[in-house]
Amino acid sequence: MTALFEGVGIALASLRAHKMRAALTILGVAIGVTVVMVIGALISGFNKGISDMLGSLGPKTFWVGRYWGGQDEDPEDPDPWRRRPPVTIEEARRLEELPTIAFVVVDENTLADINFEGHTLSAINVRGRDADWPMIEGGHIHPGRSFSHLEDAANSHVAVVNTKLAENLFGQRDAIARRIKIGGVPYDVVGVYDPPPRLFGDGDRPEVMIPHGTFTKDLPYFPGWMDMFVVPQDSVSVGRAIDDVTMAMREKRGLRPGQKNNFDAITQDVYVQAINSFTLVARVLMIVLSMVGLLVGGIGVVAIMMISVTERTREIGVRKALGATRREILWQFLVEAATLTLVGGIIGMAVGWLVSLVLAKATPVPSYVPIGSVVLALGLAAFTGLLFGILPARKAARLDPVEALRYE
Repeated sequence: MTALFEGVGIALASLRAHKMRAALTILGVAIGVTVVMVIGALISGFNKGISDMLGSLGPKTFWVGRYWGGQDEDPEDPDPWRRRPPVTIEEARRLEELPTIAFVVVDENTLADINFEGHTLSAINVRGRDADWPMIEGGHIHPGRSFSHLEDAANSHVAVVNTKLAENLFGQRDAIARRIKIGGVPYDVVGVYDPPPRLFGDGDRPEVMIPHGTFTKDLPYFPGWMDMFVVPQDSVSVGRAIDDVTMAMREKRGLRPGQKNNFDAITQDVYVQAINSFTLVARVLMIVLSMVGLLVGGIGVVAIMMISVTERTREIGVRKALGATRREILWQFLVEAATLTLVGGIIGMAVGWLVSLVLAKATPVPSYVPIGSVVLALGLAAFTGLLFGILPARKAARLDPVEALRYE
């Protein structure tokens, strides 16, 4: 421990005495560690956002729709969705009749102007959904409530606004029972929806939910892209539910044995695989950039430690003459090298943490700094010092004590 503290003290003294010389070492390592921290924080934040989003849907909820990109891609057919018929509300009702399915949530959206007492908000996202939508969306509705199954079936003109839209339209006033116009048609606000944190901050944009039947009757929208979120019964596995849904959809669409499905049924595993493919690229980028930074820092370690060995040749000779072993000399210089890079690692860690906070606050990109990234960053910094400090440390350890004492 004495040798360890002595080596750290000598390294810090060298930093103070040779600030410009040590800057290259610290800068290179700091850049490498900053890259590790920032990209690691983005990857972790992205994965956490996906986990939160999938958690709100429920572990067994799966998606059924017209086309999911990436499934059975054909390079000669860039737009395979054109050959697929749109998903219909009748198909959703058929799936709800299956004994293995608890309920189905349909979802479509469009943009429309929303007006309240002469104040107009343009191009607001309007979603047409059925009454079970809060059960897969997470968050909570307060004050007020969602629209009921009866209101959904009757195509009632009721709406649930999210908190962002309520703030923009009503300010501090109570939103319940206010009458707004969506696309020129009056709707009564029955609830305010507070969404959970979403990937890329989508919960911060104004949004309104209305019954699906009312949506298709009142608003212009791009038809053919209705989503269905299917929730199996608690006692039913996802695999069995997908099999039943696939058979029901094929029967409804009149597909013969051997014909391919003209729809997609996607489990949450596909979401996770897509995210893993994206984060793999980010991880490779993180490794390459951090290696470049650490390599620059490592070259700086070799340079600064070689100079240090030369400047302290006589000191090394004195220590050897007093009984210091090669191992003790080697250990001292390795500790000095690791301390130099560790200082750069601490600086890089602080900068990376600040950059991650700025990204999280100023952009919709989620950012989360796990303790693993901190440990990895500091470990890489110390390892760089040890790896690149071996050459100068071995040179110091092999100095002949007699020749070292004569060195001027």
